[in-house]
Amino acid sequence: MHDFHYRQGEFYCEDVAISRLAKEVGTPCYVYSHATLTRHFRAFDGAFKGTPHIVAFAMKSNSNLGLLRLMAKEGSGADIVSGGELYRALKAGIPPNKIVFAGVGKNREEIRYALESDVLMFNVESSAELQALDAVAAETGHRARVALRINPDIDPKTHPYISTGLKKSKFGISADRVLEEYKLASSLKHIEVVGVHKHIGSQLTDVTPFVDALKKVLTLVEQLKEQGADIRYINIGGGLGITYSDEVPPLPQHLADAISPLVRDLKCILIMEPGRVIVGNAGILVTRVLYIKEGESKRFVIVDAAMNDLIRPSLYGAFHEIKPVREVSGGKTHQVDVVGPVCESGDFLAKDRAMPDAKPGDLLAVMSAGAYGFVMSSNYNSRPRVPEVMVKGGEIHVIRARETYADLVRGESIPEFLK
Repeated sequence: MHDFHYRQGEFYCEDVAISRLAKEVGTPCYVYSHATLTRHFRAFDGAFKGTPHIVAFAMKSNSNLGLLRLMAKEGSGADIVSGGELYRALKAGIPPNKIVFAGVGKNREEIRYALESDVLMFNVESSAELQALDAVAAETGHRARVALRINPDIDPKTHPYISTGLKKSKFGISADRVLEEYKLASSLKHIEVVGVHKHIGSQLTDVTPFVDALKKVLTLVEQLKEQGADIRYINIGGGLGITYSDEVPPLPQHLADAISPLVRDLKCILIMEPGRVIVGNAGILVTRVLYIKEGESKRFVIVDAAMNDLIRPSLYGAFHEIKPVREVSGGKTHQVDVVGPVCESGDFLAKDRAMPDAKPGDLLAVMSAGAYGFVMSSNYNSRPRVPEVMVKGGEIHVIRARETYADLVRGESIPEFLK
């Protein structure tokens, strides 16, 4: 459920007409609903109310400072994968003791920053990382709390680019090596194993892979405990999907009903890393039609948003519903490609999509763009990145200004010999 809707033929975010917002802020722009974000977080957090837990919002899905501040005020922690995300999380007021640091390639500077910030734990992906953690912890006089990330080799049945729990994946420690990695960790003076972690993929629309993976992990937890491990945290990762088109993903409560009984008697704190399920349908990308081009065999709707603004359709072949900001009922539809100005054949927001007539100047809302939207954007073709806006009731809050041409060259310089 989200707070984008038609009202007397006009598309709204909460109590703000998108046409009004586009006039004030310009296009393209990302728009997030405060009410939707709040409701989605509370639905996820509340589903696990009977289980000691930490919700660590997956910042890779959306790392805007204003949005993170909202998460912090709701009691969220953060799942981070870089020093930059740690900086953002702390800046937004997320407590360090609710921050977990994941990722296969943490460098020494990032490890040092996280240790000095006293994050809750590192999700460790390899023996090489364990040794690097131990070395930096020794240099800084800290003890690194870690969770061993287990790769349970469970097929999440999602896009291969966002499947992370298979044997061929770069992520995690294979299940048959976990005890060996624990022995290594136990031998390192500045490492403390406090948990286990798994994350099998993103945009999952069935709870079965979650359950199968957790059961496999819990078997290993028992073996670790027999080796003397003091496992206090079980991190089940994230990945719960949303509706982009006709998917019918489980609700957070369905996930809780399936997971909670499995961990109830373990006397551990459950950590979850939801991202898309909270922010995905809480955001849209607003774009304006520039031209209609009649090709030899296809009609193109050329808009001012492009693959550098929203790369998911080009990268994953992902579907995003596109709605006219002024409602069109009845009338003829056309099969069109919705494309942007970027100089690439892969620059499209939709292909072979049945859409009502559009004309230059019309506004379109690209739905379900709150996750992996702006956060994956770029300056390709030297296009300034677009603004992000949060709507609260009838209020418009710009939470990231539109970049200028001057922003594009900030930090660059021409060497003296070329002047």
